[in-house]
Amino acid sequence: MKSVSMALALALICAPAFADARKGARLAQEKCGACHATGLKGTSPDLKAPTFRRIANQWPPEQLQEALAEGIVTGHNAMPEFTFSPRQIDDLLDHLTRLRKSR
Repeated sequence: MKSVSMALALALICAPAFADARKGARLAQEKCGACHATGLKGTSPDLKAPTFRRIANQWPPEQLQEALAEGIVTGHNAMPEFTFSPRQIDDLLDHLTRLRKSR
């Protein structure tokens, strides 16, 4: 019995963390919401900035993983460079995946 509980404890400790779309949505709003519409509805405050719905449907979210890890850089000065932790990237990708599914 002791080995079973030890194995269960070890499995819980080693289990991968799951992405949280709600945290991704909050992070998107916090970091990107000044220019981009980050949710299911609405237009971007900066009309030149694509909505996250458009981004999610234009590119599969997993293709954005590297850009989020290395820092998103654009060709204009208005958008700052962002880098995210691996956990934040997972959360953002989960949020984008949910936006993609809601088409």
